[in-house]
Formats: sequence, structure tokens, C-alpha cells
Amino acid sequence: MKPPALDIRNVNALWGSVAAETLFRSGVRRAVVSPGSRSTPLAFAFALHPGIEAIPVLDERSAGFFALGLAKQDMRPVALLCTSGTAGANYLPAVVEAHEAGVPLIVLTADRPPEMRSCASGQTIDQHRLYGAFVRFHHELAVPEASEPLLRYLRQTVAHAVERTLAPLAGPVHLNAPFRDPLAPVADGGAAGRFAAGVDWEAFFEHLAPPQPVASVSEIPAFPHAVHGIIVAGPLPDPDGAGHAAAVGEISRRLGWPVLADGLSPARNHAAAVPHLVTRYDAILRSAAAAESLRPECVLCLGEWTTSKVLRAWIEASGAPVLFATERPDNRDALHGRTRRIVVPLRALALGLPSADAPNGYERLWAGYEARARASLDGRLAAEEALIEPKAAWLMGRHLPPRSSVSVANSMPVRDMEFVWPANDRGFRIFFNRGANGIDGTLSAALGAAHGGAPSVLLTGDLALLHDSNGFLIAPRFKGSLTIVLINNRGSGIFEHLPVAQFDPVFEEFFATPQEIGFAPLCAAHGVGHVHVEDWSHFQTLISELPASGIRVLELSADRKRDAAWRKDAFASAAVQA
Repeated sequence: MKPPALDIRNVNALWGSVAAETLFRSGVRRAVVSPGSRSTPLAFAFALHPGIEAIPVLDERSAGFFALGLAKQDMRPVALLCTSGTAGANYLPAVVEAHEAGVPLIVLTADRPPEMRSCASGQTIDQHRLYGAFVRFHHELAVPEASEPLLRYLRQTVAHAVERTLAPLAGPVHLNAPFRDPLAPVADGGAAGRFAAGVDWEAFFEHLAPPQPVASVSEIPAFPHAVHGIIVAGPLPDPDGAGHAAAVGEISRRLGWPVLADGLSPARNHAAAVPHLVTRYDAILRSAAAAESLRPECVLCLGEWTTSKVLRAWIEASGAPVLFATERPDNRDALHGRTRRIVVPLRALALGLPSADAPNGYERLWAGYEARARASLDGRLAAEEALIEPKAAWLMGRHLPPRSSVSVANSMPVRDMEFVWPANDRGFRIFFNRGANGIDGTLSAALGAAHGGAPSVLLTGDLALLHDSNGFLIAPRFKGSLTIVLINNRGSGIFEHLPVAQFDPVFEEFFATPQEIGFAPLCAAHGVGHVHVEDWSHFQTLISELPASGIRVLELSADRKRDAAWRKDAFASAAVQA
């Protein structure tokens, strides 16, 4: 590795460049920087480092989710930098999502030095443990000094922070960094340079390397084969979707159990690798007769429970013992059943299972229900000419270019993915914010997930897009292609499926919350393309080939009350036919 080119114009510049070099040698390749004065030494260090892509983003909340999306690409930690004061508070929603979803972020908040706090100094708040229990590690760095002991301390602390983003549980860390003036890299008369000249900087950094994951593996228990067992493949964000699906498929083959795969699971997009794949379980289990005949005797959950409330309620009511396979050390079982946790990578679990002696017919029972429910829903969707919301997801799963990346907003889009996204072998990679399940940061996270990669798509509703419309400010710095499929139903469609929907006028004003915004002018203001979708043939043409670069919005005008009724009727019909 080439010797580091450190900035020695003053002590702060040297401190910042040592921190940046430590991050680089520890595997960090991207930094998202929000503008501000107090963070100047670190902003310059990131901007000038040849191995780090520094991306400026104005709005801190948007910046946090953009960094989150970047980190999800390969689960490599991304640095996130802001100035002092309320700037760091705006990172909180993204920090919470990173904490819940297990995404590595290194949050650096610049701060005033101790003597300028608690005395009405401008742009100063108490930033100590600003993110509470939502970070894996918090530390307030020392005020910079040009001394080898302090710089060794800085190096070790920053390297440790990177390690803590990945183990024992991936997630965000927080370093609070105080700086005294001068903040800009003005020369200090050579003091920093004279000190730096006496240090062997290559030797100083040579031991650093990206941290290696430490796998913790439980003993794999004996699985009962001659039982009615199901495998629940939850929404896991594995960068290697094909490898993930192959492991799920091998587990299914060895156990002889059907796989109920969430709409966000890689298994749905690598279907050939997964025998006994079931995707229409939400509709099937709405039939009381089917639910009873399919009652499980054992459940294996891989990583996370599905989005489907119907499936979770059915498993909970069954009282079946649960084997919960996860690499996370925290509690992931919200059903509180008779659960035994297995800490094991899916690939190790697959190789550790003996093969089933013979199928017991249970998977064939599921296959019959699946075929009838899928035919019912697919037939109804194919015949539907109105611009109903679920059909957008259904067509995307059939006509997007193979290996496209798809980001999915929470609320109704993620549920339509669960309901109708088809089993396919097109190798799509799905991105989502299902840690805290909020709509904040939807656009910014999608831009981060798409940045520098292949053409990508975001499926979102109007409220989620408006909630993060400042994400469009990233457009000039965005490298890649993002097509936004906007379901504009003038409000929150998810609430139409809840009992509160019958309580107008309070429901419409305080829950549905329709907004009077024209998306075409909004897009024009940001230099973003906008197309109003005319019909399904038009939509299919628009998504079958994605542009090589830029951002565009494909707006579908929908009727949320009609679409809520359509879903209920379609699922009831599919349940009866199943």
C-alpha cells in the first residue's frame, strides 16, 4: 500500500487525515458529508483522500439514509459526518434503522471543545451519547494534539469503532469529535509539519486491515423429519442472493419441508434453487379450512419473520415449536413462542442437516394450495385493466430487466410485494428498511442503494416519497440510474385496511392525510424526469428497459379505497379456490 499523504498544514488537519487514513485502512471506502463549519477538518480529510469517495448531502436526515443505502450494497461500513448542534440529531432516524436492521455506519459528529459547552456558545448542544442505546459503541474523542501517544489513541479508537460496526452485531457506532480553531487547513507555522516529519507513517498504519467477521455457531439440533414442518424464509438483506437462495433450497431438500418465502426474501427471485416454494401463503391461510389442514407441527424460521400478519398469527395460534436460525445475538422472535434459537449461518445449517428419508405428503398438500391460489390471483391481476396498486408490483416482478435492484417502501408497497411478487429466476436484489419499518428516508436510502451500481427501481407511495422529497437534492451527485414507480393514491393506503378507516371524517384528515402536491412540478424543480403512466401496456414498456443513468418518476394514479376493496375481494376468492 502507498504511504499515506497526510495533511500537515495544522494540527486539526493532521488529526483529521490520520482518522481518514485509519478508516480507509480498516475498509471504509465511502463517506457522506453534510456541510458545516465545526466538521471542517474531517470534511477536508475525506474530500482529499484518494481512496475514499466523499459525497456531500445537504439535508442530514437524507444524508443518514443515503449512507444507510450505500452500506447495504455490500454491508461495508460507511462514514457519516456532520457539524455540531442539531445536525447530528437529524441522523437519529437513520441511526435507529441501522441499529434495528444491523447495518454498519460510522457516525462522526463534530463538536465544540469542552470549554465552549454549557455556556450558550452557538450551535452547541449536549452530544454525549446523542443516540443512546441505538449505537453499538460511543466514544468522545480527545481534542486534537500533535503528539504520537494521542495519535496512536486516535488510530486505535477509530479502528475499534470500525470493528464494532461489524461484530458482535453489525450496526452503527458514534464518535463525537471536538475541534478548536482554526478549523480550516490554514498553515500553523510548521508545527504539525515538524512533528509529522519525525514519524514513520507507513509503519504507523501498516498493521491496520479490514476486520474479519467472527462466526459463532451453535450445535445444530436434530430435526424431526416425519412431521408437518415449514420453513419461513424472512426478509434478509443478503448481498449474495443466489447463495442465500441455494442455502435455503438445500435446507428444504434435506428436511423435505416447504419454504414460505417473504416477498423481500432472495428465495423468491432465485426460485429454481428452492424446491417446495410457497409464495401465496397469505391468501391461502385466509381460508379457515386450509389453515386447519395445513397446521404445522414444527417451524424453522430463517433470520426474520415475514411481513404477513396472517402468517404470523397462524404460526402463533398453532403452538408449534419454533427453531429460529439467526446470526444475530439479539432477540428476534416477536411471536414469543416455544422457540429455540440457533446461532448459525444458513450455509452451515444446510450442510449440517441429514437428508429426509422420504417425503410425507405435507409439502405436496402445500403445493396444491399454492398452485390454485397463485392461478386465482395471477388470473385476476392479468385481466385487471384499472390502475390498481398491486398490479404494479406484479408486473415489475415479470418485466423488469434481470438482476435489477429494487427498493421497496414501507406501508402498502411492501405488503403488495408480499401478496403478489412472483416466484422468478430473474435474480432481482431487493432493498428495504424493515428494521424500524418507517417511511422516513425512503428516497434517500434507495438512491444510496443504487449509487454506483446497475439501474435500479424504487416502488413507493406518495406519502413516503413526499416525506423524503429532500432526497432529490442528491441528484447532482448521484451516479447511476433510479426509476421511481410512484403509486399516487392521495394518502396512506395501509390505513384503509385497518378498523380506523370507518371513522370519517377524522380518518381522512388525521390518518389518510392526503397531500395537495403536483409531482410533475416537484420533479421539474429538481431536474428529475416525470412520466404519467397511461395504462398497463404503457407501464410495461417503461419498466422493461431501464435508463443507464439519471432519476425518473413513473406516476400511477390510483384509488386507495377501490384498491383496498379489490385486495380483500381478490384474497377472499383465492382463499376459497385454494
